[in-house]
Amino acid sequence: MRLNNEGLEHIKKWESFRNHPYIPVKGDRPTIGYGNTFYADGTPVKMTDNPITLEQGETLLKLIVKQFEGVVNRYVTSDINQNQFNALVSFTYNVGSANFRRSTLLKKINNNPNDPSIEYQFKRWNKASGRVLKGLTRRRNSEAYYYFTPITDCPNILS
Repeated sequence: MRLNNEGLEHIKKWESFRNHPYIPVKGDRPTIGYGNTFYADGTPVKMTDNPITLEQGETLLKLIVKQFEGVVNRYVTSDINQNQFNALVSFTYNVGSANFRRSTLLKKINNNPNDPSIEYQFKRWNKASGRVLKGLTRRRNSEAYYYFTPITDCPNILS
């Protein structure tokens, strides 16, 4: 599967665009564009890097997101729909591939992709440096909602 436009917009909504390197949370890695901690060639973002344009940020996002599509495609072994895939790519983009691969969320999805306890597994991932963050809580709520949204109701996920 591939992330569709709605899935890409979902990530963009939660990541927001920054044209210059910044540290999103104390102790985190330098980030640029739509939450990217590295460039397409694998070079880590440094605080001394030059700003990027919105167009460069969009291009970088589309290149980087392919890696996370690959992770979701590789490790999710159950049949999922487009909304579920989009939500999982958004989640993996934010928490990282290794965290997704080791998560109880993935285990539950592979056991039964419609298990209601999956919602709770999304919502557990709302901390940074051990602190609950409102933004992460909102994002996880949105990803859980998106995951369980029937395909025909998809436009509501961005509100």
